[in-house]
Amino acid sequence: MSNGVLHAIDDLVGGRYQVTGYIGQGGMQEVYRVRDRLLERDAALKSPKNPSAKKRFNRSAILSARVNHDNVAKTLDYVEDGDRFYLVEELIEGCDLGHFLKHHVTMLDPFAAGRVTHHLAKGLAASHHVNVIHRDLKPTNIMVLGGRDFAGFKITDFGIAKMAQEEIGDAIAGDEEGLTSSQTALGALPYMAPETIDDMKNAGKPADVWAIGAITFEILTGKRPFGAGYKAVPLIQAAIVPALPHALVGNTQFAPFADAIFTLITTCMQKDPSTRPTADQLVAACEELYYSTLAREFGTIKRFDNTSWGFASTTSSDVFCHIKSVYAASALAVGDHIWMTAHPGAPSRRAFPIVKAV
Repeated sequence: MSNGVLHAIDDLVGGRYQVTGYIGQGGMQEVYRVRDRLLERDAALKSPKNPSAKKRFNRSAILSARVNHDNVAKTLDYVEDGDRFYLVEELIEGCDLGHFLKHHVTMLDPFAAGRVTHHLAKGLAASHHVNVIHRDLKPTNIMVLGGRDFAGFKITDFGIAKMAQEEIGDAIAGDEEGLTSSQTALGALPYMAPETIDDMKNAGKPADVWAIGAITFEILTGKRPFGAGYKAVPLIQAAIVPALPHALVGNTQFAPFADAIFTLITTCMQKDPSTRPTADQLVAACEELYYSTLAREFGTIKRFDNTSWGFASTTSSDVFCHIKSVYAASALAVGDHIWMTAHPGAPSRRAFPIVKAV
């Protein structure tokens, strides 16, 4: 048996998709790994927990299938089998961005944050070109290819956009208890634009741009811009983005790029939707950033002989680490786990940037 409610291992869906594993579930759907027996490839099979949502799920599947971009998980098929209905999506090997922030690093350095934002903006622009609005962008709906390898990024779950819109709209239109009882609404709230809270059904493309700004703030600082839960609502509606803490901009190796990313954030999170950039304009702004696409790796500080420098061990070789290359931290100690890019050097490779890891 899988850990899911709907299916066990080896169940056959639609006469074509054989369940091979259970991936997980969110507030609205269960997700399985399946083998497409016709095309002989693996895929992700998603089905809503609410079997009465068929019409909305079907509409969402049709909409999501319009989007074709490397930064968006591809919708491959829609299947009805008995009284159940399913979305078949590209299988992404990795983890969601929320998982990455919780289990690997709690915040990204500005260069990594800029890379993530650029990829999200490109995926969002592709969806907006075909008039598909996500309305539920959040870290758990962004997949990190390769997980720890940090190889790329894809927006997912366009396929439940219509379902999410209705549940979120009902929750925020009610009282505090109604909001906090909806896992979907509670998870979406920290990334909601002011107009989404005021009138979910009429929130348009600018609400997605706001969400990218809120996500970028979180990955850059390790904190959601307005917190979470019902108390975040008036802060979101006021739309005053908190300044970056001094620890994030006090290091001259990071400050210019952090300031550039923060400018993007505040531009995306303007209270008036008409003053926010379009997704295309956000892509153009991100193209002015200069960030590295070199591989990242994890290591552990093995020596730190003084307050300025030391060495980290990795799976390949030791790496020289200097405190000035560490983002948002003023000290390193033996045993600290770090995330970094290691550059060629003699006698040891040199790390920059360095972020403390979980």
